[in-house]
Amino acid sequence: MYEYKFIKIEFKKFSGKPNEDYREVIKNHANEGWRFVRIFSPDFATSGVAVGTYFELIFEKPIKQ
Repeated sequence: MYEYKFIKIEFKKFSGKPNEDYREVIKNHANEGWRFVRIFSPDFATSGVAVGTYFELIFEKPIKQ
């Protein structure tokens, strides 16, 4: 079994750039034992613009038993 962690990274309103460097977020979580699974932008299609307002990084790691 795995546990999952979802990290939301929002975009700056005027520039459209992420508020955080997703590469650093992935590296930091990898150092804590999390495996990067996927990047996901749930509001991309529903935001009404060509880009979403945020994306989520999905991580997993085995549950210690």
